[in-house]
Amino acid sequence: MLPQETIRRKRNGQPLSREEIARFVAGITDGSVSEGQVAAFAMAVCFNGMTRDETVALTLAMRDSGDVLDWSDIGRPIADKHSTGGVGDNVSMMLAPIAAACGLAVPMISGRGLGHTGGTLDKLESVPGYTIMPSAERFRRTVQEVGCAIIGQTADLAPADKRIYAIRDVTATVDSVPLITASILSKKLAAGLQSLVLDVKVGNGAFMTDGAEAETLARALVEVANGAGVKTSALITDMNQPLADAAGNAVEIANCIAFLKGEKAGTRLERIVLAFAAEMLVLSGLDTDPAVAEARAGRALASGAAAETFARMVHALGGPADIVEKPEAYLVPAPFIRPVLAPEAGYLASCDTRGVGLAVIELGGGRTRPDDAIDHRVGFDRLLPLGTKVQKGDEIGRVHAASEAEAARAVARLAGLYRITPVAPALSPDMLRRISA
Repeated sequence: MLPQETIRRKRNGQPLSREEIARFVAGITDGSVSEGQVAAFAMAVCFNGMTRDETVALTLAMRDSGDVLDWSDIGRPIADKHSTGGVGDNVSMMLAPIAAACGLAVPMISGRGLGHTGGTLDKLESVPGYTIMPSAERFRRTVQEVGCAIIGQTADLAPADKRIYAIRDVTATVDSVPLITASILSKKLAAGLQSLVLDVKVGNGAFMTDGAEAETLARALVEVANGAGVKTSALITDMNQPLADAAGNAVEIANCIAFLKGEKAGTRLERIVLAFAAEMLVLSGLDTDPAVAEARAGRALASGAAAETFARMVHALGGPADIVEKPEAYLVPAPFIRPVLAPEAGYLASCDTRGVGLAVIELGGGRTRPDDAIDHRVGFDRLLPLGTKVQKGDEIGRVHAASEAEAARAVARLAGLYRITPVAPALSPDMLRRISA
């Protein structure tokens, strides 16, 4: 069947067969399906959705568009975590070394920024020398020797998804449950996982702003992944404010290193990271009690074992050996760093979190086209959490910008994204629900 016929059928709401989907994905992989046709297909799926069988077929076709890794000789449980995307969400960079320090093997295939959300790979590229596309041998050796490796999709892993992912980012087709499900799981299934924990974000900074939609996505992901033989659960977490106190690329690496040094204890970020570490340990079978698992993860963080694992991973993948000891020697600062001051006294009551993500893009820290270069220096840091009481003139965050004019615009923009009220707000819980098979 011609690609345009598949697009037409999906546009008209007709179900697609497994064979039809497989042929279309094969065309995406070999280039016989054009970029415009991929975009049209994605838009048709956004409008008309997919049945469970169609979503499974799309996921498996995308997985099988390249190699599927085999870790049977690794000697550790093979586990991973994936987030549906948020602002200031750098959890993966701390979670992978914590999980590895606890005895898991974490071959993490991550992505670039998508829409208004930041990408783990873009953040790691802030580190000089870090190779996000290592050879298969180097990837395997790093996982074997260090316990974790965070890399991007190589040409051999789910290549169909890699092409679709870039097109979705710039065609307003990001927030589709079947496309999100197939994109996430095709990479994870190709990575040869035994267990997977999913962080499904909900709130004004997530792709899913409605709780019911987030649960629909979480259940779709868990159902398809378990059906494909990977033990999977999902935690639905709040994204109504930036998760870390930084949003950008280099600023989030700095935040990650500070976290691993124990400088973010007691924060919302720490609670989320340790909860996911516990979920990974229980799902993989290393622990049976979530409280025991979380305590184990906490010890790996407090002892410095996780920080050492992160440093070893960075060095094994081409980065400096002393990034944890001397981050300021390697993370290039923006030339203009300006404070953002509270315009009035009160409590930080709400945040337009999506607006924060878009403001990072406007500074040059994200993309509007797939081939855009990123300025890793720019973004925001020292962001105060919601519920904080401030006085007029208190610093509520800082802007990192490439020029004075951009800094001034971003200062005004960030100040306008927060609402200050005289009464302390009622805040959403960090974790809203757990979804399992």
